[in-house]
Amino acid sequence: MARVAVVTGGTRGIGKAISEHLKTKGFEVAANYGGNEEAAKACEQELGVKCYKFDVADYDAVGEGLTAIESDLGPVEIVVNNAGITWDAPFHKMSKEQWDKVIDVDLNSAFNVTRQVWDGMRERGWGRIINISSINGQKGQFGQTNYSAAKAGLIGFTKALAQEGAKKGITVNVVCPGYIDTEMVRAVPEKVLESIIGTIPVGRLGKAEEIASMCGFLASEDAAFITGATMTVNGAQYIAG
Repeated sequence: MARVAVVTGGTRGIGKAISEHLKTKGFEVAANYGGNEEAAKACEQELGVKCYKFDVADYDAVGEGLTAIESDLGPVEIVVNNAGITWDAPFHKMSKEQWDKVIDVDLNSAFNVTRQVWDGMRERGWGRIINISSINGQKGQFGQTNYSAAKAGLIGFTKALAQEGAKKGITVNVVCPGYIDTEMVRAVPEKVLESIIGTIPVGRLGKAEEIASMCGFLASEDAAFITGATMTVNGAQYIAG
């Protein structure tokens, strides 16, 4: 029986690429989404994966969503915590709502999902948790104290949880994408985008498929000895020490 993988924010952008890649690798994929029904329908039709609507920032809603997934597909053995939003502002103009919303969706969601599949993974002696952070969680970014804090938090979450899961056959790793050629990045003004690309040594934006292939490797049996790792995929734009 194919292992079941849940990808949060899995119907658009990087998340959709991850869903597609995992499906090609033989996993049974459940793609979560928060509200874009059109994108979810397109994802189901294009990729042939099942899509599930629930708010990853709401612990109880996550529980209901995971129950539905496990009822349809079986026990969840792989989680890709990809869901994320931005709501940028300089800190002196940032509202508490902006702070709370980004922390809830980008960081607290990883707890909400992972905690509710963790016991099952421990009992079965196998699991893969893959958290999607960001280059800006490593180096920080002007106007993104909320986003950078959340994404840096995922790195710490990963390092601690990896130590707890190791003896139970569960690996926990984090992927830090750089600037990836997605709809969100392409919406940046052209001059700003050109200046960003100018800081990337390989001279281009990354591809969503390049993040997806890293996730596919980390989800595989080949990555069983890799845990607690921060996988930097940014074209050498930022090299962590």
